Amino acid sequence: QVRLVESGGGLVQAGGSLRLSCAASGRTASNYAMGWFRQAPGEEREFVAAISWNGGGTNYAESVKGRFTISRDNAEKMVYLQMNSLKAEDSGVYYCAARGWYTSQRAEEYDYWGQGTQVTVSS
Repeated sequence: QVRLVESGGGLVQAGGSLRLSCAASGRTASNYAMGWFRQAPGEEREFVAAISWNGGGTNYAESVKGRFTISRDNAEKMVYLQMNSLKAEDSGVYYCAARGWYTSQRAEEYDYWGQGTQVTVSS
């Protein structure tokens, strides 16, 4: 069992930056690939970024490439999403998720989810 808790969301102006954090608990938390997803009101949950269990592989949605960076610290059981050059369309609830070993861009392939943190980008 893995428990995930996100933090770091807030209100920021367009062009600004935020750093989201996801704290994982559970004995085997560092064995999981981690992903970030987001969901805007009335829209489907969409993939943002993911990182493999050892940090050796990452992938990003096209819409955030070059602006967002996912990283992890397995010793601290933390995953981060650094978001730069934020745009209004980046607004939404951001969720941290975990699945076994390898990354996926499909939400249905993740086993554990956090409660989400709100990101609002004002234009």
